[in-house]
Amino acid sequence: MAADKAIHERLAEKSRELGFGAFGVARADATPKTAERLREWLDYGAHGDMIWMEETAQRRGSPASLWPEVRSVISLGMSYAPSTDPLALANAPEQGRISVYAQGGDYHDVIKKALKALARWLVAEAGCDLKVFVDTAPVMEKPLAEAAGLGWQGKHTNLVSRADGSWLFLGAIYTTLDLEPGTPHRVHCGSCNACLAACPTDAFPAPYRLDARRCISYLTIEHKGPIPLEFREKMGNRIYGCDDCLAVCPWNRFADAARRNRAFVPRAELVAPALADLLALDDADFRKIFAGSPIKRIGRDRMVRNAAIAAGNSGQPALIPRLQALTADPDPVVAEAAAWAVARLVSQAESGDAGGAVDVPPVRQARVDMGDDRLPSA
Repeated sequence: MAADKAIHERLAEKSRELGFGAFGVARADATPKTAERLREWLDYGAHGDMIWMEETAQRRGSPASLWPEVRSVISLGMSYAPSTDPLALANAPEQGRISVYAQGGDYHDVIKKALKALARWLVAEAGCDLKVFVDTAPVMEKPLAEAAGLGWQGKHTNLVSRADGSWLFLGAIYTTLDLEPGTPHRVHCGSCNACLAACPTDAFPAPYRLDARRCISYLTIEHKGPIPLEFREKMGNRIYGCDDCLAVCPWNRFADAARRNRAFVPRAELVAPALADLLALDDADFRKIFAGSPIKRIGRDRMVRNAAIAAGNSGQPALIPRLQALTADPDPVVAEAAAWAVARLVSQAESGDAGGAVDVPPVRQARVDMGDDRLPSA
């Protein structure tokens, strides 16, 4: 279905009214190499436990594979640019570090609501068929956003925008309209490798290639089992996600926090939570604190597992009693992480690295099969 230029311009204006700071259009066939690159990544095994990536690979490879009637893809972005340094808590070991994107409202809900409003407007104006997507369907949002001119996929594999740096949430509308496509964005990384050098776990085997199995975001959010021992110390106090590769991107100097959608203003209780409080969470407390946040999807057990590892890295003997209580946790993964943290803190205290020796009663040793979860190095 053809569409005139006027509808394109009005669509862009309407998207801004609904809170989107970035707008572009790509033809449905604008990313022909995506399927091949995805297959190579999956064959390498870099998706780890994210089995759905493999199960949906065929539909994910191109927009037409998901919906044959699609002619154009409307790519949209909302800024969540932080107003403070995302790495500031690196020197606050008693607090947990939550990725910037998860400190405000749940982007799934915010963006889907805006996408649906824009979709209703477009149907009323142009009478087309369409579908909306935000990170919950097999859609390759980043290559499509690059093709639509929103930015480019940097060496850290995330989208980089000249206006919003590395801080964009993406959504897409597939439509039967033939809209005027934008110009694919050029890559502007040059010789810069700041994002690759910043990664604490060496999760980038090469520029523009991520091994999720080594990524702290994957390990703290997607990975369900015990965190592999080789990554625990490197996690530091990161309890949900990791911003390191994003935060050091030089293009962020152009990202204005004033462009941030108001829904993503950080909630005070999620900016710098105390590890002691997180270690005491039960399921009801977890649901109450993280209601309306994307963090709620990982559940209490994974959050407490992450907090226990952060506590083990904290050098804070005062956390030992709460960790000891968790060594009897019903979840064996939580219990094992807590036992590891106690042993680490006691060792540091007795060696004088954490304020002197402490009197600690015997710790129940949780038994967890680490066999299938001890992830291979890339």
